[in-house]
This record gives sequence, structure tokens and C-alpha cells, in this order.
Amino acid sequence: MSNSKRLVVNLSETLYNEFNKALQEDCKKRSEFIREAIILYIKEKKRLDIIEQMEKGYKEMAQLNLEFAEMGFASDMKEFKEYEAKLSESDLADDNSSEKRRYILC
Repeated sequence: MSNSKRLVVNLSETLYNEFNKALQEDCKKRSEFIREAIILYIKEKKRLDIIEQMEKGYKEMAQLNLEFAEMGFASDMKEFKEYEAKLSESDLADDNSSEKRRYILC
């Protein structure tokens, strides 16, 4: 590690004691433990940033998605009304009597 840099960190007494306890539990050297902790912090920070960006994107798209859904619903309603109109047109008077004929359209 010829390109390594020295880092000085000030810790409170409580944090220092917890740090030493964690070192003993993991059986690691201080520099190795701190290096892994920094790498873990950076990875977690990047992961949280991505989640935040995705959440922001979903919120921005929410209104657009709602408009698309409403357009589809409006189109479905228009087709449904046209279908009902065609059904009602199938109730034509019979030429021989005054009763209406009823057709089932599938």
C-alpha cells in the first residue's frame, strides 16, 4: 500500500471503548477494521442515494401514470357506451307483430 494515507480520528471515550470491543470480537487490526467500515459506509450511502433517486422518480411519474390510466379508462367508457348503444339498436320492432326482437351479441 504505497499510496495509502494516514488518517487521524478523534473518538469519544464511549465510542473508543465500543470500537475496541468490536476489534476484539472481530479479531482485526484497527486499520483493517476502519478500512472495512469506511467501505461499508460508502456502499450503504450509495445504495440509499439510489433508493432516494428512485423514490423521487416514482413520485415524479405518479401524476403522469394517473393521467395515462384515466385516458385508458375514458377510452374504455367510450367503447362501453358505443357497445350499449349497439345493443339497444338490436331491439327492433318485428315486421309481423308489435313485439320487440332481442338478440344476444357476443
